[in-house]
Amino acid sequence: MRVISGEKRSMPLISVRGNEVRPTTDKIKETLFNIIQFDVKGSKFLDLFAGSGAIGIEALSRGAVNATFVDNNKEAIEVIKYNLEKTKLTDSADVFYMDFNRFLKSFSKKDFIYDIVFMDPPYELKLYLTALESLKGTTMLDKKTIIIVETDKKDDEKDIIDLGYEIYKEKIYKSNKHIFLRLK
Repeated sequence: MRVISGEKRSMPLISVRGNEVRPTTDKIKETLFNIIQFDVKGSKFLDLFAGSGAIGIEALSRGAVNATFVDNNKEAIEVIKYNLEKTKLTDSADVFYMDFNRFLKSFSKKDFIYDIVFMDPPYELKLYLTALESLKGTTMLDKKTIIIVETDKKDDEKDIIDLGYEIYKEKIYKSNKHIFLRLK
């Protein structure tokens, strides 16, 4: 696993040991960032369910001004901090060791709107639906915020639409997909 492009291009990153965290492959990460390449520079990026932090670090390497990393796995937080230190991106990052829902409720009153929100929760739990519901009730989004959900290829988008989001793009891979959405 490595940083694909930008200022920190080719820098190796470590991942969390075991099967609890499923890092996005370099190929999928590259495809994702090719899709959002014109939106990343100068953005404020939220990486929910951050795992190793590779997605948020990629955003920082490509010019995001800030990335917020949220995960409730202690080892994942240690890995994120290590990767940020190794890439010298710590000053542009905020790292939170807490449940995503607690983060969204605790920080929703702050005057901080994210330009891009990326979430890659465990597929089988469909936590992205809970996160999308919680996000809707915060001040962290506006109509221009890009929300990207990585989920199982078989998941149905109807529930997302029912929550009040508009799906404007979908990229399907072998076993998963990225759903790109905005508030309606």
